[in-house]
Amino acid sequence: MASPEPQPRFGVSVKGFLSEKVSACSGDVIALTRQVLKSSRSQELLGQAARNMVMQEDAILHSEDSLRKMAIITTHLQYQQEAIQKNVEHSKNLQDQLKHSLK
Repeated sequence: MASPEPQPRFGVSVKGFLSEKVSACSGDVIALTRQVLKSSRSQELLGQAARNMVMQEDAILHSEDSLRKMAIITTHLQYQQEAIQKNVEHSKNLQDQLKHSLK
């Protein structure tokens, strides 16, 4: 017959083993929870970066459009400057002609 002593040892060792396993599982759950939280934060940061990138792209497109408009305005101003210079020269010629005709 078996002595009553080995059973308590077996029960104690199973309890100890289960306690270790529960502790290990608890540690794994905590590590998993931390990883999920990090992943969630990473997803949040990636989403924010994507939104910022879209805003920057819109700003770049707007700037490009503004530069195109400014180039057109500059061209028109150059044409106007040339026209004014021609008119000034023409008015000088007319003044000279007027002076000569009045003499």
